[in-house]
Amino acid sequence: MADDYYDVLGVDRGADDGTIKKSYRKLAMRYHPDRNPGDAAAEVRFKQVNEAYEVLKDEQKRAAYDRFGHAAFDGSMGGARDHDFASSFADVFDDLFGNFGGGRRRGGGMQGADLRHDMEISLEDAFSGTRATLRVPTAVACGSCGGSGAEDPDATVTCGTCSGYGKVRAQQGFFSIERTCPKCAGAGKVIRSPCRSCSGSGRVHKEESLGVTIPAGIEDGMRIRLAGKGEAGVRGGPPGDLYIVVSIRQHPFFQRERGTIYCRVPISVASAALGRDIEIPTIDGKRARITIPAGTQTGRQFRLRGKGMNEVRKPARGDMIVETFVETPVNLTSRQKDLMRQFDEAGHAGNHNPESEGFFSRVREFWQNLTD
Repeated sequence: MADDYYDVLGVDRGADDGTIKKSYRKLAMRYHPDRNPGDAAAEVRFKQVNEAYEVLKDEQKRAAYDRFGHAAFDGSMGGARDHDFASSFADVFDDLFGNFGGGRRRGGGMQGADLRHDMEISLEDAFSGTRATLRVPTAVACGSCGGSGAEDPDATVTCGTCSGYGKVRAQQGFFSIERTCPKCAGAGKVIRSPCRSCSGSGRVHKEESLGVTIPAGIEDGMRIRLAGKGEAGVRGGPPGDLYIVVSIRQHPFFQRERGTIYCRVPISVASAALGRDIEIPTIDGKRARITIPAGTQTGRQFRLRGKGMNEVRKPARGDMIVETFVETPVNLTSRQKDLMRQFDEAGHAGNHNPESEGFFSRVREFWQNLTD
């Protein structure tokens, strides 16, 4: 005698549809053949679970079962069980994942592809923002057919293979597999007289001129999305998007780190020793004056507040960091070499090079300790 369908699903006779579906979902997952390869008992149990759910999910079949039991389906269920099981399983997976085997969009064309365009700008343009015009090769809606792909409106008919659904379902054992309709390519419609200009695709290729605004403060690698400016969809489908990927050219003076601008400035030995005022450029095209104090060493930094980069969606500018490095003179004349020797000899009389003198003093102590 066949097992009671309610017992198979583990629910009471008064269980509502939601409880029945929840129990079925749990059991179907547990006994699914993919999770139990080679387990004959699990396969039998899997069939029983789906057979029970096929009856109890249907209001009329459930009423007949409650009244007559398995006798209500003698002679009719045997041929239908395996066939109807696939639709039961698909219903549950539709509920779990939205759609079984892919989207269920009826009719309409396919969405166009997204496009990428690389754009290089200067650091100055990144600071202030700019407006640019791009020439982008793309696919646009055909002007002759308005993107429909048909010679005239009456030339488009509902696909007879999928009945306008865009997909066909094939039975493979316990599963019902959905795939794109081979006749209409998922559009749900068939064009009897394709447009001569676009050969039925609904779009043609051309180079399009587009204006794009680069915001002030944009950083290297950022993307700007132009919605609906990608490729036109096939047969009237929605267009894709265009993504502008921005790269920033290397600057001869400045390096950038988000809102901070760095500038490395060489100074002569005399300027470092005696001190002086210097002028440096800023990213906004102006000048800034800083005072180099006497005795400045390589690597000393000076911060100029509010002289750095703009940043996207931030009201205030960053800072500018000026870092000095003392340049050793080269290509000296004989006279200059003599003066440098005199300066070096005179330097031994006082504490003019504390770092080097301190270093070599510690070196001498180190060597002395090794010999003691």
